[in-house]
Amino acid sequence: MNLQNLMANSRLQQKLAAEYVLGSLRGGARRRFEQWLEQEAMLRHVVRQWEAHLLPMAELTPAIAPPPQVWERIRQRVGIAAPVHDRWRFWRELREDLAFWRGLGMVSTAAAMILVSVLFSTLERQQNDAVGNQYVATLTDEKAQAIALITGDKKRGELVVKMVSAQSIRADQSLELWSISKEGKVHSLGLIASAGQVTVRMPEHMLKQEQAVLAISLEPKGGSANPEKPSGPILFKGQWLVI
Repeated sequence: MNLQNLMANSRLQQKLAAEYVLGSLRGGARRRFEQWLEQEAMLRHVVRQWEAHLLPMAELTPAIAPPPQVWERIRQRVGIAAPVHDRWRFWRELREDLAFWRGLGMVSTAAAMILVSVLFSTLERQQNDAVGNQYVATLTDEKAQAIALITGDKKRGELVVKMVSAQSIRADQSLELWSISKEGKVHSLGLIASAGQVTVRMPEHMLKQEQAVLAISLEPKGGSANPEKPSGPILFKGQWLVI
């Protein structure tokens, strides 16, 4: 396989780019792919597309803590441990630890490959049936913490708003969702819940104009009196990306 052959095979480009972003492309294959990235701008564009697919999802992935016994063994080994009378104990524990991390690695790799397969199939379906109809935005606070994940489907005319982190607001306040077009036009998308998930209609202007940013503001009960301008502070915002 060389760069010329790769650039003639769009399906293989997508597969390798997805595995590269996920981290499942390793060793010599990863180093070779990085060399190709330096040479080919189109390949870098494909990688950026997959980053737009996967990075918002990574922000929603909960942390997985190792079992308590693993930390206990680490503390014992880096500290001053009591003399070990059982000469086989160290090797038994080492074997158990290795089995745990090896198993975790296998599960992570399998999950990554399943995710690539699902997203790759989705991408192919989008390319064949509805190119440019799918959107996503991850809205973050001032500390870059993910607060909401918003997906849009132009073909269905729907927006799905999922609050990753529930927000505490007073009874006399509301959260309002806004879109800002690439031309700088601001439109209200309506009120949203402070927790959970809700599906709302995608307004006509979003079907006709290219949006740049989505944002959530804190408003008085019922929302801003002006549908083209928030009256309260912008709490969260994020880029509106085509996937």
